[in-house]
Amino acid sequence: MLQQTTTIQQEITKLSEQFLHSSDFTVKEIPWGSGEQAILCFYSSLVKKSEVESNLNLLRLAKRTISYENPETRIDEPIRNRTTTFDDSVTITTEPYNNEKLIDYICNGETLVILLHTHEMIRLDSPDFVHRTPDEPENEHVLRGSHEGLVENFDSNVSLIRKRIKNNKLIVKKLILGKETKTVAYYFYVEDIVDKEALKTVEERLQAIELDMFYSVGQLSDYLDDQVWSPFPQLLNTERPDRVVANILEGKIAIMTDVSPTALIGPVTFFSFYQSPDDFNARVLVGTFYRIMRIFSFLSAIFLPAFYIAIVSFHFEVLPLELANKVKSDINQIPYRPLIEALIMEITIELIREASVRLPKSIGQTIGIVGGLVIGESIVSAGLVSNLMVIVVAFTAISSFVVPSVELNTSIRMLRFPFMLLAALFGFFGIVIGTFILVIHLLNLSSLKRPYFSPIIPFEPKELHKIFLRGPYYKAKKQVTSFSPQKDDKS
Repeated sequence: MLQQTTTIQQEITKLSEQFLHSSDFTVKEIPWGSGEQAILCFYSSLVKKSEVESNLNLLRLAKRTISYENPETRIDEPIRNRTTTFDDSVTITTEPYNNEKLIDYICNGETLVILLHTHEMIRLDSPDFVHRTPDEPENEHVLRGSHEGLVENFDSNVSLIRKRIKNNKLIVKKLILGKETKTVAYYFYVEDIVDKEALKTVEERLQAIELDMFYSVGQLSDYLDDQVWSPFPQLLNTERPDRVVANILEGKIAIMTDVSPTALIGPVTFFSFYQSPDDFNARVLVGTFYRIMRIFSFLSAIFLPAFYIAIVSFHFEVLPLELANKVKSDINQIPYRPLIEALIMEITIELIREASVRLPKSIGQTIGIVGGLVIGESIVSAGLVSNLMVIVVAFTAISSFVVPSVELNTSIRMLRFPFMLLAALFGFFGIVIGTFILVIHLLNLSSLKRPYFSPIIPFEPKELHKIFLRGPYYKAKKQVTSFSPQKDDKS
């Protein structure tokens, strides 16, 4: 007995050193029937201490059950090569003692009982990882439809998807990213309708990820993007399970991790970012009207400040005489060129927006409203910008925030600045040059090796209406989609 206790103390010391004497690592000796002793170890931050004793009682119950079913089995003999589930919450598994596996199991939130006399370990799988409730995402509000949101938990997210797709053809595959962090990543698709080539691309890129530390969905996005230096997002980011389901049912793939509630969806087109769940929950004409309005807001969000600068700097003749005189009298009082005037307002708006995002919610809205009014009025009164410039910048900001995608919204706001510079240098000709470069870039862009500007390039006349129109649901054998991976009756 003394020799056994000495061996157990040596093993406890060894385990403590392996886990670097971490404050939340618990390892101790416990009695284990017929005078035997065992070692109990777990992370107190991942397992509720109140449940540990309850789990041990379940383990003793399992031992008695096995002993009753097999009278020749000793009462203190472990349950060999067997997995048992109790109360639908605790899974008990016995396997040979392996130090490397032990570290992985404990880091995954399991409680382990080590039996040195049989060289085995018993796993009690009842982790208590902290995660949020599936509340509606703050940056993706809808007027009608589901108000649930994804969370930072594998089981919760899979449950949210499976309750909407009750079909065995929905496939979930899981992998581990990061040699040190061992982050869980997983992806969804429906076997019958998924784009096979896109799925192959996703799997190849996921398998090619070699990182020691994985902690952000942005890292995953960089590995999956076709052109990481493009200002345009090539994967749709969403925290809404209904949006994930809608895209999966169109043949796309959704990729998630357990460190972020954001799902990455691909392949997508440029026009996918202008669709909102409200389009499909509202009436056909209403959904169509607001979709068209969002798409045209892209033009005003990028080109409006550039047009103002080009007109004021080079092309006054395009304005009606009365308006031209009014504008000329206003800008004559401004000491700067129109480009500097526009930059002052645009940078001010960006600073106010960034401040309102970083501040607490109750203060952020106040700063946004009051700061915009006070600063805007003060700048005009000081003669730094004209009244028309304030109107142009305000309308541009509103147009950019119409986009349902936060990522594309950011890209559009950034693209305004090179167009403003081109307009200040070359007028309308500069805007035309910038437009050609932008269109060429969009035509060459792809999402998981699928055309980004589809159905315009490659031109698909039958799919063109999906850009602007939200089709009705009542058509027989028709699936309302924005993406057609297979040419069949479901497209």
